[in-house]
Parts: sequence; structure tokens; C-alpha cells
Amino acid sequence: MRKLIVSAAAAALLASGSVAFAAVKHTTGTVKTYDGTAMSLVLDDGSTFTPPKTFKDPGLKAGEKVRVSWDMSGKNKVAEAVKIVK
Repeated sequence: MRKLIVSAAAAALLASGSVAFAAVKHTTGTVKTYDGTAMSLVLDDGSTFTPPKTFKDPGLKAGEKVRVSWDMSGKNKVAEAVKIVK
């Protein structure tokens, strides 16, 4: 019985850890540069994001305040969504 409880607890711990690491992060800032050809978005604080190939530009330009939903892919921050905020 004790082995079953320990095994179940270990499985639950491992399962919950992977969910926490997969959470999407959010950053709000002002666009410094956006290059649709190079697929690069840089905010005024120096944060650099790579939009996916399917990204549709909502009209990004320097000085626009945005909220970026992103996740890590290797060493790159991949923007999953970019929304202009007023």
C-alpha cells in the first residue's frame, strides 16, 4: 500500500511540474522595432521576440504599446500573440 501511495505522489508531482513549465508568459511594453521580413519584434526594454510564420501583423509600428504572449523555444522567445493595447 505504501509503495502505491509513493508512486502515485511521484507521478502527480512530475505531471504538475511539466504543466507549470509550459505556461505562456505575458509582457507589456512599447515597440522599438518590428521587422516583418526578418520576423523580429523588439520592445523598448530590449526584449526580442520572434513571431511565428503564421503571424498576422495587427499594424505594429515604433511607439505602439503592445501585450505579447510568448513562450521559450530553445533560447528564443516566440511570440504566440501580439495585441495592441490602448
